Amino acid sequence: MPLLDLFWSMLWFFMFFVWIWLLITIFADIFRSEISGFGKAGWIFFVIVLPFLGVLIYLIANGDKMQERSMKQASDAANAQREYIQSVAGDSASAADEIAKLSSLKDSGAITDAEFQAQKAKLLA
Repeated sequence: MPLLDLFWSMLWFFMFFVWIWLLITIFADIFRSEISGFGKAGWIFFVIVLPFLGVLIYLIANGDKMQERSMKQASDAANAQREYIQSVAGDSASAADEIAKLSSLKDSGAITDAEFQAQKAKLLA
C-alpha cells in the first residue's frame, strides 16, 4: 500500500469520525431545544433524508442558539458541581460569618487585635 493511499485512508476515516460526531451533536441539540415535537421530528427527518443539506441548514439556522444551549448546559453543570462540593465539604460559612466569629473572639479576649486584623485580611484576600 503506497504511502499516499494510507494518507487518504486515514483522512477519510477522520472525516467519517467528524461526521458521526457532528450528527450526534446535532441530534442532541435538537432534543435539547425548546421547539415543538413536530418541529423536532421535522428536523430529524430532514437530517436523515438529506444529511449534508440538513446538517448545513440546521447549523445556519440554529448555530447561535446551539452555542447558547451548550454554554448554559456547561454553566449549569459547573454550578451543580460547585454546590455538591460545598455541600460535601460541610463548611459553607461565608467570609462575613467568619469575620463575625473573629470579632466575637476578639471581644472575648481569645485573640488579640493584631491576630484579628491578620485573619480578617486573610479572609478578604
